[in-house]
Amino acid sequence: MILKYKKMKIIRFPEKDEWSKILERPVINFDSLSAIVGDILRDVKERGDDAVRDYTERFDNIRFDTFTVTDEEIALAGTQVNKDLEKALKMSLVNITHFHESQKTRFPVSQITPGVRCWQKSIPIEKVGLYIPGGTAPLISTLLMLGIPAKLAGCKEVIICTPPGRNGEIHPAILYAASLLDISRIFKIGGAQAIAAMAYGTETVPKVYKIFGPGNQYVTAAKLKVSIESTAIDLPAGPSELAIIADDSAVPDFVASDLLSQAEHGIDSQVILVSTSEKLLYNVGEEIEKQVEKLPRRKIASEALINSKFILVQDEELMVEMINDYAPEHLILAVSNYNAVAEKIVNAGSVFLGNYSPESAGDYASGTNHVLPTNGNAKAYSGINLDDFMKKISFQELTKYGLFNIGPSVKILAEAEDLWAHGNAVELRLKNGSSKLNKNESI
Repeated sequence: MILKYKKMKIIRFPEKDEWSKILERPVINFDSLSAIVGDILRDVKERGDDAVRDYTERFDNIRFDTFTVTDEEIALAGTQVNKDLEKALKMSLVNITHFHESQKTRFPVSQITPGVRCWQKSIPIEKVGLYIPGGTAPLISTLLMLGIPAKLAGCKEVIICTPPGRNGEIHPAILYAASLLDISRIFKIGGAQAIAAMAYGTETVPKVYKIFGPGNQYVTAAKLKVSIESTAIDLPAGPSELAIIADDSAVPDFVASDLLSQAEHGIDSQVILVSTSEKLLYNVGEEIEKQVEKLPRRKIASEALINSKFILVQDEELMVEMINDYAPEHLILAVSNYNAVAEKIVNAGSVFLGNYSPESAGDYASGTNHVLPTNGNAKAYSGINLDDFMKKISFQELTKYGLFNIGPSVKILAEAEDLWAHGNAVELRLKNGSSKLNKNESI
């Protein structure tokens, strides 16, 4: 059976040794970007603001005297956001805040052994930079997804870099969302030059300790490069992706809409539909053909569908195994027993259960974070959460009795590694305290 929508690739009952080839993602050749991005990073590092101005003029066709967003611009943006969008942003803010507040943890003091106490303390990362894409679409929601946990964590300095529009301005909803979070240090800078500015600092842009946010291939390559040098990044990210597991209980027009919602992100996005029902695959294909023609971004979505596949497999077990192998950024379980299937999912960024849990809900307002690992990195990485904006410091306190308790073992282990000074640091204390040992000190 051939689906009418010819751009979708339909694979029937593939053998397991074919899966890796079938599930290949669109390839980003970072080697070819390396020289370009490397030059930009070095230039911004050396020339600061002047280099940022030059690259903004070159790539965005705008020459700024200053790329700092003023308080007046932020105030004006608040008057340009319509009431419906304002209400939606506030509702999303409440839900995302609620979910991330639930991630706060307290660490008890552990009595490891008599006289030895250890504990951890969560400390906010002092300076963080948020990159908010604004190229083909202003990602207002990404500002909420990053800004909310940054503020909840207590980061002292939060800055935003986002590319200007053709008129040289930032989308008013981005500025309004920033004002809701009390973030006022915003810069009209996009691309690799924005990552460089935050990583190294310029006369205008402060250097940060960690950079967050998705972006195009140049932004991604720049983040990876600066992470090798000195600045931490959130996670490896690439083109957006969605996988759906579906059976006969799935609603074809729902599934088609979900696939298209991800495909419209960019031409290098990928969507995968895996099903045990050939009839469903056919019906979804027909729905895609109807729906794609109504989309303002239908050209982008149509290009993305070239990288996408419909896959027919024999049973649920194979669907789950294939998806765990693929490790998608987003996963929808459009199956009748979705709770049972969800228990078997071990590799995915964010999972949506049932016919009434569209991926769009997670993108905007259900509360979970939409900044997620892509390109199979969900096998080892989590999506953004509150902990990403914090670091944990370990503490330990040993009494004299505690050191006598573990000191001999420490000395033996140190000497086994030929690190005699380590052992000596313990031995001196053992000798000094041996005549004054009080077992009550272990309490």
